[in-house]
Amino acid sequence: MELRIFTEPQQGASYDQLLAVARAAEDAGYGAFFRSDHYLKMGAVSGDPGPTDAWTTLAGLARDTSRIRLGTLMTAATFRLPGPLAITVAQVDQMSGGRVELGIGTGWYAEEHTAYGIPFPSLGERFDRLAEQLAVITGLWETPSGKTFDFPGTYYPVTDSPALPKPVQQPRPPVLLGGMGPKRTPRLAARYADEFNLPFASVEDSAAQFGRVREACAAIGRDSATMRWSNALVLCCGRDDAEVARRAAAIGREPDELRENGLAGTPAEVVDKIGRYAGVGSERIYLQLLDLADLDHLELVAAEVMPQL
Repeated sequence: MELRIFTEPQQGASYDQLLAVARAAEDAGYGAFFRSDHYLKMGAVSGDPGPTDAWTTLAGLARDTSRIRLGTLMTAATFRLPGPLAITVAQVDQMSGGRVELGIGTGWYAEEHTAYGIPFPSLGERFDRLAEQLAVITGLWETPSGKTFDFPGTYYPVTDSPALPKPVQQPRPPVLLGGMGPKRTPRLAARYADEFNLPFASVEDSAAQFGRVREACAAIGRDSATMRWSNALVLCCGRDDAEVARRAAAIGREPDELRENGLAGTPAEVVDKIGRYAGVGSERIYLQLLDLADLDHLELVAAEVMPQL
């Protein structure tokens, strides 16, 4: 079981704050630093100083860190055209020495689209566009050097592309897909994903959706053992109940609710719950760290949870 750090900078974070968390996570031995890709805050927080762009952030972290892997949960396909996104991710992969992973989804938060003038099609069209984006991005990366790439898409037709630049990781950086969609999500994951991620899902719901993705893999002749399986959960760990309560209050949540829906409690409680996710096949947990100033939180989990996994 690998632990990774997952942040939500749209809730209020500067690049320097994200860098501090990424470096602390790197020093503590976490497997990766991931961030959301959103342009508008959620809930009652101020969101100050305003959003930071996911791939601009990761480009900076590519140069300001040295070992930790970097990625998105999840880049919204509505935000970027697939050709330029393939170029951006390949460049950041080069800048990081081959440490980048692309999590990508349909996009879902309507308000951030209207707030920044981004078109927001129907869910069906967003899935159609995501499928084409995946075909274009992976096709560009996997085209042999010296060859060209074509794709007869409805939304993103590509003609005679030199398919450059190439990422460091070959044949391409890992692609993450996820979500609870019962049909199209498993099919897209089976075809394109290196990792399937479920955010904020129960153990039972995770088992069911992992099963659907395994069935979709079998339907196209893919060995599901070639897929990595992961979950993302809110973190609220403390040495005792008082520390758990303090950390819950800092993010506007209740300890009992977080114990039910996240990874909350003492290190022993957190280890026990991670074990239940491992029991249904999860291999990675993305720890959603909402209080980015609380670096002791990272150190506690690294010292008292990580060695038990």
